[in-house]
Amino acid sequence: MTATIQHAVLPNGLEVVAEADPSAHTAAVGFFVRAGARDEPPELMGVSHFLEHMMFKGTARRSAEDVNREFDELGADYNAYTSHEATVYYAHVLPEMLPRAIDLLGDMLRPSLREEDFEVEKKVILEEISMYEDRPEWRLQDALLEAYFGDHPLGHRVLGTADTIGPLTADQMRGYFAGRYRPGAITVSLGGRFDFDQALSQIETLCGAWDAGPAERTHGSVAPRQNRLDLKDDKLNRCYLSMLMPAPSAQDEQRFAAMVLGDLLGDDDGSRLHWAMIDPGLAEEASIDFMSQDRTGAFLAFAACEPSRADEVERTLAQVLAQAGEDLSEDELRRTVNKLATRITLSGERPAGRMHDLGAGWTYRRSHLSLQERLDKLQAVTPESIRALLSAYPLVPVTVARLGPN
Repeated sequence: MTATIQHAVLPNGLEVVAEADPSAHTAAVGFFVRAGARDEPPELMGVSHFLEHMMFKGTARRSAEDVNREFDELGADYNAYTSHEATVYYAHVLPEMLPRAIDLLGDMLRPSLREEDFEVEKKVILEEISMYEDRPEWRLQDALLEAYFGDHPLGHRVLGTADTIGPLTADQMRGYFAGRYRPGAITVSLGGRFDFDQALSQIETLCGAWDAGPAERTHGSVAPRQNRLDLKDDKLNRCYLSMLMPAPSAQDEQRFAAMVLGDLLGDDDGSRLHWAMIDPGLAEEASIDFMSQDRTGAFLAFAACEPSRADEVERTLAQVLAQAGEDLSEDELRRTVNKLATRITLSGERPAGRMHDLGAGWTYRRSHLSLQERLDKLQAVTPESIRALLSAYPLVPVTVARLGPN
């Protein structure tokens, strides 16, 4: 039997998407919640990430110790993460452990949110924010996103700031949870060896009574701001440079060409940036990443180097971007496509990889692609489609930020 993709919607709006593979030796489940930094009011910046932490602090049925102990008993590869776009809770287990993993994760998504737990975890979050400030590349990216997106919430910091987390109350978090963690904003994704009907029945029993209600995202118009930031920190002995420019959204069919272009120009091995900057020793790091987001997207270019070489690095990086469509051969494109296809296939061979791909696809597009369909989309990218992409999204930096010593 081959893997099959199935989809169902509970009466309260919660969606389940699954790819069952009888030949798999494991199973994976993830709860994808459309609640991220972009969904937060400015005064609650960081609440999504803080709430992710609170999900592990216990429920009406389980204490925090119970949650941690049960994950250990399952032998689960589990975790959670928060981005600008979503908060995701997942577990990868042996097939016989999947019902317990579903029960545990589903229960966690209706947390107690106790005041005493909130105050203890707030200290952890504030410490995490403080530690984050010690990473110059992350500080630079935060400043870059704020300058690029302006007042749009995509410029929010995922962790928030001490000024937003410090005064945050448990009641404010409960209000945010009630508005964003509604069934209509949640997709449960499954991959690997399992019985879909049994899993669906369990999910409906567990989550079917959750109160329905709208949890629509307010997208707002994204108008990237042309800007330049020159930030100084005398404690640094390296210079960090980032650039942002528009790219296709997560819903745009040109996203496959954008994936190929980003890898062709800025992968960490064998890309144009590698040969222009890393191989000759001009920069220590250099990359270009395609960031596909809900209804928008961006190309993020980054480099790190000795301060004395910062101007040359910026010129070289801008030159590689400007010449992206030149001398684009079929051979260069095929090498990049094949590398991406291998990467995607290796991920897709694991139930957890397929679970994440299905969950993200449904969160963004309310649709799903099989592994073969994704590979076919990649293989269909041609030099002509790359040039069409560059015509629609020229690689001209809109916002540039540099962080280094005086």
